Amino acid sequence: MALTPDFYGRDDLLAKLDDHPYARLTAGGDDVRGYVLPGALAWTSLGPWGPIAASLGDAAATAALFSRLAADRALTTGTWVHLPRIGRAEAAAALTADAHDDWEYLWTADAPAPHPGEAAVVALDPGEHDAVAAVLDDALPDSTSRPSDPRIRQWHGIREHGRLVAVAGDRSLNGVGFLAGIAVASTAQGRGHGAAITTALTRRLIAEFGVSSLGVMSDNTRALTLYHRLGYTAAIPRTSLRLS
Repeated sequence: MALTPDFYGRDDLLAKLDDHPYARLTAGGDDVRGYVLPGALAWTSLGPWGPIAASLGDAAATAALFSRLAADRALTTGTWVHLPRIGRAEAAAALTADAHDDWEYLWTADAPAPHPGEAAVVALDPGEHDAVAAVLDDALPDSTSRPSDPRIRQWHGIREHGRLVAVAGDRSLNGVGFLAGIAVASTAQGRGHGAAITTALTRRLIAEFGVSSLGVMSDNTRALTLYHRLGYTAAIPRTSLRLS
């Protein structure tokens, strides 16, 4: 028997999850469909850049819920589904996917102390997007946030001697600040640029939204150490699967 939604709409979802920033970021408008099984709550919607399928709860229960939605064709091939952290074997037993990413969603509502280098952080013009891409290609080649990404509100950067050496994208959505594509050129690392650009944008997003968040791959221990030091201590481990 096909699953039917247990509730509809962003407001109902946020009420059930106490206005959780991850739910606020990933849930769009009134097209949100919510599904509840013991230990799991998942929601789907059609965001401005494609389908969204996200969840909170127990990993195994959430994988089983998404498996049923996929069997019902409520989830289509190519959709990314976002689960609590789940092992590869357990995920493969529930869902057929051609990509498996383990990452952390971090957030803070407390602005970090000013950084001496943040005055160098500037907004970048579209004409500088090739330079943004060069920094990403060098330092963060697997980043899904690129200059052509329509989700980015604004790219920011730091220059040394006229050359762009650090970049970060403001990918805020649905009233939640979100940073993406934070990268420092390999020749400029170790000089505090990553801390400076993250501090500057975190402070700006908290001033605008009251919260700033970001995602980082779980094996990027250097970045995790920096973000924790800057106050990103609230966290939920995530696994993202692309259905095939």
